[in-house]
Amino acid sequence: MNPVARARRTWTDRLSDATPSVVKRMPRDFGGLRKGELVLVPSVRIVDDFIRSIPARDRMSVAELRQALARRHGAEVTCPVYTGYHLRMAAEAACEAYRAGAEPQAITPVWRVLDARAPTVAKLSRANAAFLAKRRASEGL
Repeated sequence: MNPVARARRTWTDRLSDATPSVVKRMPRDFGGLRKGELVLVPSVRIVDDFIRSIPARDRMSVAELRQALARRHGAEVTCPVYTGYHLRMAAEAACEAYRAGAEPQAITPVWRVLDARAPTVAKLSRANAAFLAKRRASEGL
């Protein structure tokens, strides 16, 4: 198939990725994880679903998110690389939903995890970063 003819997947489409989460032993030291640690390699769905469970006006750092996900899934740690990638996917999809006119309660509240200092925010467009900042301010975060 011609690559130009192939439709580009939206960030929202990417949230439906069916790749499952995996808990496994780290084979080597990597990204702050130590060899032998039981690590959760999260799916995008569990990251998105977890963020949706954070109550309004509550906030959580990315480190706290990773710790909570690890505990919930019987691991010692959560992979920072996959978590960061999935946080960006959730943030971009939230911004797409907002631009498409979705009701606020239908949008994943990534602003409860991502603040201006989060590396993920630096990867977003200026407009998307502004949207997250506006939502944080509206919840007093």
